[in-house]
This record gives sequence, structure tokens and C-alpha cells, in this order.
Amino acid sequence: MSFKKDEMLIMPAVDIKNGKCVQLVQGKPGSEMVEIENPELVARHWQDLGAKCIHVIDLDGTIDGVANLTAVKKILKEVSVPIQLGGGIRSIEYARQLLDLDIERLIIGTMGIQQPQTITELSDEYGSDRIMISLDSKDNKVVIKGWQEKIDKTPTELSQEFKEHGAGSILFTNVDVEGLLGGFYTNPVVELKKSVDLPVVYSGGITTIDDIKKLNESGVDGIVIGSALYKDKLDLTEALKYQKRI
Repeated sequence: MSFKKDEMLIMPAVDIKNGKCVQLVQGKPGSEMVEIENPELVARHWQDLGAKCIHVIDLDGTIDGVANLTAVKKILKEVSVPIQLGGGIRSIEYARQLLDLDIERLIIGTMGIQQPQTITELSDEYGSDRIMISLDSKDNKVVIKGWQEKIDKTPTELSQEFKEHGAGSILFTNVDVEGLLGGFYTNPVVELKKSVDLPVVYSGGITTIDDIKKLNESGVDGIVIGSALYKDKLDLTEALKYQKRI
């Protein structure tokens, strides 16, 4: 599913931990504010409300390095819309396994940053549209390994490198505001969007319809909404009205 010029793709998040759909505060284990059985049914619910793509993160893989492939396969079986998947992709072999399952777009973070040649290999093999690089930002520096380790580069600095390596899009998560339900800062994502000629998807702190309007006007190509949907701060049906470019 390619990004469209006249659209900001709105994607509900389904984060998987211990076989459940969860929402963590700033990605910290033990901070679950939401726990729901059967993530595949949650994904189906968002599809039924009109979502064109589901954003799935395997937190078991991200935090513990143990992939939750069973839950991922259940989601793929339950929904018909494209799946964008990330979390715990530590080897090119596992990335290939996921792409061969018909994951629409694979989100690669730590492995891609530490071994950028893997992005080139996967883009050459499967097409750059299916490979997204995850640039997670804390204090305007990129963090990796489940947000536990910071490297001395900004998302803007790294974005140029990954376009050259063949990434087809960027997921930008602002860890400073993620999961806090307190809004977000527009400037970092606007700066990133201006710096690179690649689709940019934003995640972190989206809480109100006004937040969605701001992001639509910023020119980002997609957004991921998590906690606000699960805590009834946002209604997905209402949010999807702003999928078309304002």
C-alpha cells in the first residue's frame, strides 16, 4: 500500500505483549495502561471501523528479543487490510520470513541502524515500498534497542543516510511524548519531513482531533494512533474524516 499525495494515512496501533494487545507508557515494561485479550480481534475491530492499514508492534520482540510470531499470524489471518509490522527484527532471515508472510510494510529499527546494509539487501529483494526505517527520538537523538540506548545522531541526520540505503519510508516516533496522552511537538516531525524526500509517518502523543488536523497540515504522510483510541480520547471514525489532505 503506497502512500498517497492527497492523503494522510491514519493507522490504529495494535501492540502485542504476552499474547495480549497492550498500551505501555513510553514503552516501559510494567506500565501497561491497557491489556486486551485476542489482539487479532482488536485489529479486526479497527478494520471494521474503516482503518485502511493496521500498525502492529511486537513488543515481546522489541523488549525481550523473543518474537511473538503466533499472534502476528493470527492478525494476518483475521484482517484483510494491509499490516505494517515492527518490533524485534534482529536478523535479515527473520525479516525475510515476515515479508514472505505478506506483511505489507516491515518496520526496521535497531538492525537497520546498526547494519544499514540489511536495508539495502531487503529493499533490493522486496522493493523499497515494503521497507520502513524506524527513527525513534528522545531529546532529539535517535534511540534503539527498545528505546534503551541513545546514539549521537538526530533523526534528520540519519534520514538522509537511509534514503541512500534504499528505505522506502520513515516511521518517526517522539518518545518524549509517546503514551502520555498530552499532545506532541510539531517542529521535530516538520523538520524531518522537510529534510528528506521520503514518506514520513508520525507516532507519539496524538490525543485530540486538533492534533490530527495539525499533522494533516504539516504534510506528514501517515500517523499512528494508540493510547488515545484505547482510552476513548479519540474516536477512530471521527479521526478518519481527516485522512484526506486538508
